[in-house]
Amino acid sequence: MSTRVAFLRAVNLGSRTVKMSRVVDVFESLGYNDVSTYVNSGNVIFDASGSRADLERTIEGLLEDEFGFEITTFVRTAAELQRVIAAKPFAVAERDTYFVTFLKNPPNAAQARALKALSNDFDTLVVRGRDVHWRMHGTSTDSRLKKKDWEIVVGKNQSTSRNMNMLRKLASRLVSR
Repeated sequence: MSTRVAFLRAVNLGSRTVKMSRVVDVFESLGYNDVSTYVNSGNVIFDASGSRADLERTIEGLLEDEFGFEITTFVRTAAELQRVIAAKPFAVAERDTYFVTFLKNPPNAAQARALKALSNDFDTLVVRGRDVHWRMHGTSTDSRLKKKDWEIVVGKNQSTSRNMNMLRKLASRLVSR
């Protein structure tokens, strides 16, 4: 068994309400150990064995059964999350916002080029495997990139984003496990 993090796409937005205590119950019912959540945006820490794809498929199926809507899930190992955090693809100024967008699958060369081409004078995208580092010169609400821009390149429901500050705090919890 190894420590994993599941990032649940678009939970607790609008009518997609999910109680994290129920999410913990679902993960425990799958036989996963040491399950906990971090903040209310769908970040689940757990210990499990198995491939990423198998874990994602199993979790997604049971979450959809439990909550009545799809909850696309992106699983990373603790080591993968540490590498994401250690990456320094660009300088981040004091007023910048820094997100990482987790992709369901690694983009092919054309998709990676298309993601990079979405960069503009406000948004900078750097692709690293199944993760996209995204710097905004200001707040995320001012980003010039829209959901449809991502979907054109990687497909619908194939990405979820998290703020780097939150990811660092989440990763610090993994060290003490």
